[in-house]
Amino acid sequence: MANMAQAIRMALHHAEEHLGVTDIFGEDVGAPLGGVFTVTQGLRTTWNSPLDERGIIGMAMGIAMAGGKPVAEIQFCDYIYNTIDQLKLAGAMYWSSAGGWNLPMVVKTPVGSGIRGSIYHSHSFDAVASHLPGWKIVIPSTPLDAYGLMIAACKDPNPVMYLEPKALLRVPGEDKIPGEPDDAKALSKLIDAPLGDRSQWKAQWPSVEPVEIPIGKAKVVRQGAQVTVVSYGRTLPLCTKAAQALEAEGVSAEVIDLRTIWPYDWDTLKESVKKTTRVLYVNEDSEVTNFGEHLVRRTVEELFYELSAPPRLLAGKFVPGIGLADNLEHATVPQLGTIAEAIKTLAAEQP
Repeated sequence: MANMAQAIRMALHHAEEHLGVTDIFGEDVGAPLGGVFTVTQGLRTTWNSPLDERGIIGMAMGIAMAGGKPVAEIQFCDYIYNTIDQLKLAGAMYWSSAGGWNLPMVVKTPVGSGIRGSIYHSHSFDAVASHLPGWKIVIPSTPLDAYGLMIAACKDPNPVMYLEPKALLRVPGEDKIPGEPDDAKALSKLIDAPLGDRSQWKAQWPSVEPVEIPIGKAKVVRQGAQVTVVSYGRTLPLCTKAAQALEAEGVSAEVIDLRTIWPYDWDTLKESVKKTTRVLYVNEDSEVTNFGEHLVRRTVEELFYELSAPPRLLAGKFVPGIGLADNLEHATVPQLGTIAEAIKTLAAEQP
């Protein structure tokens, strides 16, 4: 099965050949590297930009306003913060022009912990991104969703922020992308650039079928009866593993992959919370002004009389950065053990 990096790459190939994507660019995005996580290796429309995040976002806006369809990469989300004013303008373009100007651009950037990236390569961006009206924001947790969400993002006529959980980029999927080879090594031989001299190498793209995951649609990953667990990105697989392990202890947890931070699928969340009467929101962004806090607030306001216990949030610690050592990183953001304990505690809480 394809891993997430390969899935995104195949989606981008489909987008540049069939969806009108004209430019895929950013720092080291083009040959020979193809991105620091190899997500853009072998693509036809890639090129390398200067080391200038504001220049990257400004160029993407200009290309989109001139009739192109760019996919711009910020190498790590830690370095996107100095472009906030541009992102705000991009999100407002359609609204401020009374529908006269679309801005068909995708900004992709790796997010989160899990690679021992320390203070400069471990930030999350979901809460900040959700403060930028006019942007759709997606974050996959599986290769198939990564593939389908990228295709949906490239088809959208207005700005889409595509957040890549860097800890999951090398994790193979459980569901096959239609048309990919059955053997992972065969796929790698086709689309992964070799080590050493790449000057003559060209990707041999498999005939995969386009799969579009609708932006704004969550997925119930696991059915349960006692607690609803809502997550996305790196922490979603941990929530699923925790729920599976707790089943042996008599705890039944329903797990929902939000997939889209904005617009998010409130109907799916609401239906699940009404069924279980308890909800835990899990992500690795810092806990202060966390997007999960918004979901907690809406849960209280709209579902108060459906709840058997207060809704809970498990998120990253509110600290300036994540330490390099494993124990420091593990202590800063939710891990399997802390997630399992939070689910178990919430399930046992009496009305």
